[in-house]
Amino acid sequence: MEKRDYYEILGVSKTSTPEELKNAYKKLALKWHPDKFSSAGEQEKKEAEEKFKEINEAYSVLSDAEKRKQYDQFGHDAFRQGGMGGGGFGDINIDDIFASVFGGRGFGGFGGFGGFGGGRQEQGNYAEPGDDLSYPIEITLEEAAFGVDKTIRYRRKVKCPVCGGTGGDPSSPPKTCTKCGGTGRIRTVQRTIFGQFAQDVECDQCHGSGKIYEKKCENCGGSGVKVENTEIVRHIPAGIQSGKRLRVREMGEAGEHGGPYGDLYIFIRVKKHKIFERIENDIYCPVPISFAVAALGGEVEVPVLNGTKNVKIPPGTQSGKKFKLRGEGISPEGTSITGDEIIEVIVETPVELNEEQKKKLKEFDASLNAKNYKKESLKEKIKNFFS
Repeated sequence: MEKRDYYEILGVSKTSTPEELKNAYKKLALKWHPDKFSSAGEQEKKEAEEKFKEINEAYSVLSDAEKRKQYDQFGHDAFRQGGMGGGGFGDINIDDIFASVFGGRGFGGFGGFGGFGGGRQEQGNYAEPGDDLSYPIEITLEEAAFGVDKTIRYRRKVKCPVCGGTGGDPSSPPKTCTKCGGTGRIRTVQRTIFGQFAQDVECDQCHGSGKIYEKKCENCGGSGVKVENTEIVRHIPAGIQSGKRLRVREMGEAGEHGGPYGDLYIFIRVKKHKIFERIENDIYCPVPISFAVAALGGEVEVPVLNGTKNVKIPPGTQSGKKFKLRGEGISPEGTSITGDEIIEVIVETPVELNEEQKKKLKEFDASLNAKNYKKESLKEKIKNFFS
C-alpha cells in the first residue's frame, strides 16, 4: 500500500518550523495514543495503534534536519534501503521522541506506551492543552503592502478568574493529593514491544498541582475555564501575501483543569483591488491615455500604492506599451527588496463624435501614409496581400 506523505500525516506544510512540527505531533500523539482506546473495540484499538505508529514515524523523520532534507528530495525512497526498514520503525526510538516533545514527562496521564503491550496503567485522564482557534481577516492591498494594526475580537475559553483554572472552590482549602503524595508526579511501568519502561508522569488526579479541592468552583463548575470575549491588537506585517497564516501563541482556548492554552491562527485574505493587481512583488496597473497623448507624447498622472506619480509618455506610444516604475511595488515580508509597478497604457478610442470632429478625423486619416507608422500597419498588410 502506498505510504502517506509525512507532512500530510502531521497536518503541516513543507515550510513548517520545527516548533510547528512539534506542536502538531504532540496533539496528534495525545489524540491517538492507544491507551485512550482501552475500552474500545478490537478494530478501533488496532486502528489507533496503526495511526499512532504512523504519526511517530512521520515525526521521527521530519524532526531530524538531515532526514527531513533527504525526505524532501527523495520522498519515501530515501529510507527504503536500510533507513526506515521499508515502512517500520527502524531506528526510531519512541522513548526519545516522547522525552524531547513532552519534556521527559512521557505521555502525562496516558501511561507511556501501554497501548502496545498491555502494561499496567496507574493513572487516567491527561489535562490536555486547549484547542487552537482560527480567525479569518480581510485586508486591503494597501494594508498588505505597508502593514497595519488590526483589532481582533473573538470568544474563547479562558482560565476561570475565580479559581485561576484549578477548578476548586477558593474558599475551601486544598488537601494533599493522596495519589501522588503531593508531588504532582506518579511513576508508571510499562511492558512494550520495545522493552520495559518506567516513567514519572503528571498525576491525573491533581493534574500536577499536588493538591485536591474537595469542593468545585461554582463559577466554572469545576472545569477551570469560562467563555469570555477577547480583544487583541495584532500587527499585520508589510508585504504579507493572501493566504498567509499568522500565529499568536497562547491566545487560543484554555485547557480544562489547568491545561495550557492553545494558539490563535489568523488567516489573511487580501481584497481584490479596483485597479491594481499584485503579481508576486510587482503591481500591475492599466492606464488609459488619449489618442493625442499617444501620438504626440505627454505627461500623465498614474496611481501608485501611496498616491500618484507623473509619467512621461513618448510620442508614438502604442496601446499595450508597458512602463516600469521602479520601487513602487511591494517589499516581500521581512526583506528590504522592493518590487516595481508595471503600467500598461491603453489608448482610448473617442466616441460620440459630432460632424465637425468626424470630418477633421477623416481628413487627418487621409493625410497619413506608411511613414507615419512605426511598423507596417494592418491596413498596409492587407493591401499588400491582395496586390
